[in-house]
Amino acid sequence: MFERFTKDARAVVEGAVGHCERSGEGRVDEAHMLLALLDRQGSRASFALASLGLERRRDSVVRGLVEARRRGGLSRADADALSGLGIDLSEIVSRVEEAHGVGALESGPRGGGRWSRRPGFAPGAKDVLTQSLRIAIAHQDRHIGDEHLLMAIAARPGVPAEVLADHGVTYEGVVRVLYGDGGGVAKAG
Repeated sequence: MFERFTKDARAVVEGAVGHCERSGEGRVDEAHMLLALLDRQGSRASFALASLGLERRRDSVVRGLVEARRRGGLSRADADALSGLGIDLSEIVSRVEEAHGVGALESGPRGGGRWSRRPGFAPGAKDVLTQSLRIAIAHQDRHIGDEHLLMAIAARPGVPAEVLADHGVTYEGVVRVLYGDGGGVAKAG
């Protein structure tokens, strides 16, 4: 599938690997892909993000992703579901951090040491790649661009889509900016 990626989409995947390696994590996830998308300039995804007002709010997006990692990668929807069961996630995070230090629930390096090979992709990141292909096909695009990666991230439930939505970036909004009203195109997901 990688041969169908545009230069910009390949740069996002490589950038996600770089974010993963710099963070010391063992596998590339959707958040790394979103960070790599935010790094892009002069691409269709960067145009869409700028059009939706995200261009100058990168730091706020990063803070949202960091806060979710601090909660062990759980979204607010997850926290709300736990709350409905009488479980206060913020209290759990506070107690764990009190006992083990700030950031104790964040995912860190996996395995016994640093390998020279590149990190693999977490299931969610693999799903983003697969979904980006489906979105490109649905829009009758010949290649998978970084805009398809952005749409795939925005369409999937989870922290990256939640953080994007908090900043006014939704799947529907990206489609509207890039394709007009998106009439007749089935929603990804």
